[in-house]
Amino acid sequence: MNRLRLGVNIDHVATIRNARDVSYPDPMRAAIIALEAGADGVTAHLREDRRHISDTDIVRLSAMLRERGQPLNLEMAVTSEMLDIALKHRPHAVCLVPERREERTTEGGLDVAQGHNWIAPFVTKLRDAGSRVSLFVGADPHQIEAASRTGAQVVELHTGAYCDAVREGDRNAAETLLIALGQAAAQAERLGLEVHAGHGIDYETVAPVAAIPQVAELNIGHFLVGEAIFTGLAAAVVEMRRRMDEARRAA
Repeated sequence: MNRLRLGVNIDHVATIRNARDVSYPDPMRAAIIALEAGADGVTAHLREDRRHISDTDIVRLSAMLRERGQPLNLEMAVTSEMLDIALKHRPHAVCLVPERREERTTEGGLDVAQGHNWIAPFVTKLRDAGSRVSLFVGADPHQIEAASRTGAQVVELHTGAYCDAVREGDRNAAETLLIALGQAAAQAERLGLEVHAGHGIDYETVAPVAAIPQVAELNIGHFLVGEAIFTGLAAAVVEMRRRMDEARRAA
């Protein structure tokens, strides 16, 4: 299996900054630390309500990562406002995600099957601008098949339900959900899609996901920022990278 890439989501560095409406901690600094500690790219979600990452953050991250030759993965809702921002900055990758103002975090995957006629033109415009397009979906064969028909190059599998089941000690549910993730990854690869995974992953849950052979990239954020409080961000990224690589070798 190929080396598994790690994208570090820096959203919640901005959450801490915004709690005091000041300039510190700086997500840019977090991005650099993560990359120097072994991350392969940086992920940032520009939400419609700007609850963490800001427009200025995206401007600065885009410029800095382009200069370094390292990728920015912009997560965004499927809205005209976000499309205009993505087309302006042309990040390396764009991950289209569902978004509700009331949610604390992304609750599930896109309904690509239902929203195909709205989503597909977004994919076309983003691809034409030079961005790789990913759709954030659940481990549902209907959604994987629908994603393949939009022209997106990537699907990112929502791992939140699996991670929650592990943390709650529900072994049967966790096993069932992990099997579903593996089947979804295999289906996506058969359809010519690159497979990423993310949401809720921590030290306890990373190895089984990393061992899924079709998965090429993990995107991890909240846990790493939380762990950084105790160990520092660089150490947290190094340890996550170690666990990913170890699981990959064992698989």
